[in-house]
Amino acid sequence: MASAAIRVLLLLPLLPSATLSQAQSNINLGSSLPADGPNSSWKSPSGDFAFGFKRISNGSFLLAIWFDKIHEKTVIWSANGDKLAPEGSNVELTREGRLVLSDPKGEEIWATPTDTGVSYASMLDTGNFVLEDGKGSNLWESFSQPSDTILPTQVLDQGAKLVSRYSATNYSSGRFELWLQGDGNLVMYTPPMFDPTSSYWSTQTAGSGYQVIFNRTGQIYLTYRNGSVLSKIMSQPVSSSEVYQRAVLEYDGVFRQYVYPRNASLGSGRVMGWSQVSSPVPTNICTSIRQNIGVGACGVNSYCVLEDDQRPRCKCPSGYSYIDPSYEMDGCKPDFLPQSCDEGMLEKELFTMRDMINVNWPLNDYAFYRNQDEESCRQACLNDCLCDVVIFGGSTCWKKRMPVSNGAFDPSASDTKALIK
Repeated sequence: MASAAIRVLLLLPLLPSATLSQAQSNINLGSSLPADGPNSSWKSPSGDFAFGFKRISNGSFLLAIWFDKIHEKTVIWSANGDKLAPEGSNVELTREGRLVLSDPKGEEIWATPTDTGVSYASMLDTGNFVLEDGKGSNLWESFSQPSDTILPTQVLDQGAKLVSRYSATNYSSGRFELWLQGDGNLVMYTPPMFDPTSSYWSTQTAGSGYQVIFNRTGQIYLTYRNGSVLSKIMSQPVSSSEVYQRAVLEYDGVFRQYVYPRNASLGSGRVMGWSQVSSPVPTNICTSIRQNIGVGACGVNSYCVLEDDQRPRCKCPSGYSYIDPSYEMDGCKPDFLPQSCDEGMLEKELFTMRDMINVNWPLNDYAFYRNQDEESCRQACLNDCLCDVVIFGGSTCWKKRMPVSNGAFDPSASDTKALIK
């Protein structure tokens, strides 16, 4: 019994201080905010966070929560990333207790569920926006409906998920999700996911995981049902009194934790920014995604490279260019006409093969040959009008046709190269 009590005491500093009281300014029923008015946000008592409208582009607004005392005004939650609100829109805490975002015609864009017990709303100093009853109990909270970010004191229950943005500046739903499954396994994957085991990262805790907790000391971990730590996700300790914190599933599919100095407020005269702490998850997404569905870390016909800043970049092979130059993750297209399969044409004489050392597209092969040398592999593709690329490694030759997916540069794969037509 004594040892069990000691273990509980050791865990206490890790638990979020959800029961700590804090001052708050109540937002009364009937209150509203215009998207383009002089007062377009409700702030937390300390002013650290604001709830309201962020202008995304001319005439388009995002209903969001952001860090309000820092220059970047970093968004940590949003309601309508997939359908931005036009100028003249309005958000109202109705007399019936619903939070409703409406366009200028009064048509509903987004709303919280109906709950007649709501007495007021509050923007808390934790970054959580809540609808509460007369007894101070949360009937709805932004913490339970996360976007791509979690904050200290936030808890993810089974079934909760984070969804990445589409890009750094586009808040619509992206290609990656972090999900605490109902079986307790915490996974990261690329939808659509037809097989729940097709994740590119997992805690492998099915049957055991219960909650993901982000505590005030900067530790993020998965717990058993009894609250003890099952799996540490990020464990770099930080001081909440000195820095702001957030952890975000970014548009490139990587989960990262950041801090920002609290004393870097507006008017300080110093240029500050978010700094990454802890190792990202996964450490190399380029070589982590190997499932047989989706397009991997990058789009079709492209390949992923982990660069010196530890961020993945999507690149096109020789002879190819980005489908959308403004969004490199969308994939690549050929800059030439494909080889003809007309028997009357000898187009194979017009094509050559380009070497790409340590690059592999692991899927989409339609034929393979063993006990081949590299030159035989090269000629096998040139002589086949259907072949666009071959992967050669370990005396085996894999023929592939476009589109190819899940491409990656892997410096550890010293015996593998792609030969692209």
